[in-house]
Amino acid sequence: MRELAPDVFRQRMILEGETFKPIAPEDIKKLLDKLCVSLDMVALTAPTLSYCEEYGWCGHMHWVTSGVHMYTWANRKPSFFSIDIYTCKEFSHRHAVDAVKDFLGDNLDLDNFVWKEA
Repeated sequence: MRELAPDVFRQRMILEGETFKPIAPEDIKKLLDKLCVSLDMVALTAPTLSYCEEYGWCGHMHWVTSGVHMYTWANRKPSFFSIDIYTCKEFSHRHAVDAVKDFLGDNLDLDNFVWKEA
């Protein structure tokens, strides 16, 4: 891919995993707040949620330096989630991984938890 806007710093990370039980909508909000704090971001909005019966809950939080989305598939067995972090401020990938692992705790299937740094 051709590099456009080389003067604009961009960092991205995708975290995906399976959980033993679906993630509740209020927990999506709490996890997005935790990522904001853990990655030292500044929130422009509180986490917002939307729901699609076919797939499940989605959460978004807008940060000064971009934001984070979380998608869940509650009706899938096992339950699945995907978190997309995109920011114009450098952050620690390790802090993102640790925040998700810490928040989901025993509900997270560690054998089916992956991430990609970009």
